[in-house]
Amino acid sequence: MSHDLTVRVYYEDTDLAGIVYYANYLKFIERGRSEWVRARGVDQGALKRGHGIVFAVRRVEADYLRPAHFDDELTVRTRLVEMGGAKIVVSQEVLRGEERLFAAEVVLVCLSDTGHAARIPAHVRAALSPALH
Repeated sequence: MSHDLTVRVYYEDTDLAGIVYYANYLKFIERGRSEWVRARGVDQGALKRGHGIVFAVRRVEADYLRPAHFDDELTVRTRLVEMGGAKIVVSQEVLRGEERLFAAEVVLVCLSDTGHAARIPAHVRAALSPALH
């Protein structure tokens, strides 16, 4: 099961060549992950306030396949690949229509308020894990 988020490319997203600046794809996929978690019923603010935990990016492996341009309408697709005790792996891609522009695998870790790895709470695991099927 995947989650799609539509984003529009604005002038501020582009570089001197008029294409999306490479680092902005990371912003796009961050928004995609945030909205995917929200759509699954997980409130990250409440998770931090109530449990003292947050999710942080540990690793990103990214492939820049084709450029996006000003005013393009893009789809950020997020799909859960794996969930461990304190780790979540997602696959993300950015599409323009059916054309794949960018692909990434992102490893997230659940951290306590002291910055150490923490187990993903059961209710978060239950909310996110159906996406594996």
